[in-house]
Amino acid sequence: MTDDANTKQETTPIEGADERIITETGIDARVAGIIEPVLQSIGFRLVRARLSGLNGLTLQIMAERHDGTMTVEDCELVSRTLSPVLDVEDPIDRNYHLEVSSPGIDRPLVRKSDFTKWIGHIAKIDTSAVHEGRKKFRGRIAEVSVEGVTVESDQASYGDKPVVEVPFELISDARLVLTDDLIRDALRRDKDLREGRIPEDSTGQADEAEASTAGQEEIKQD
Repeated sequence: MTDDANTKQETTPIEGADERIITETGIDARVAGIIEPVLQSIGFRLVRARLSGLNGLTLQIMAERHDGTMTVEDCELVSRTLSPVLDVEDPIDRNYHLEVSSPGIDRPLVRKSDFTKWIGHIAKIDTSAVHEGRKKFRGRIAEVSVEGVTVESDQASYGDKPVVEVPFELISDARLVLTDDLIRDALRRDKDLREGRIPEDSTGQADEAEASTAGQEEIKQD
């Protein structure tokens, strides 16, 4: 994938590019509904909310600023803001730990814009229904349209199509695969953003940039 192709994709408007296409279910959805407007009010956006059995019971909140950054200080701010809101709304009927983190380099892809910003990198995609004879896809993100993402397999299996367009409406889970190229590109984007070499676009958002480590803050909810 050439730089020209990347530029073309990044400047072509895609309908609903910044709306989450992968969302939570059950108690996770209830938590997301509570915290998402709160995050927006302080300049962040939700990536994922997940309740897990880690460390007894842990509510994992993954968030980022609109430019893709998320520092340790940002995690602390989000934790301090969300903790009293969750205490009042009380969506979880047991004691739990609140853990706030950045998406990390091998981040989940939950918005159309996530796929667009990481064109050329390898992703794993799961679908909710069988598509082209399977439900799991892995490959280089080649193109992004309003309807779906085109993936070029980097580990072709016999009988599988080497190039597949996966409709967004079928994607149940997706994330980047950690590679040397991804680490290098993420660090370069992060540096460019912090040094002001990536300008904000007309919507006030900049290109995705990931820190080399994911800051996180953990608070116990009683």
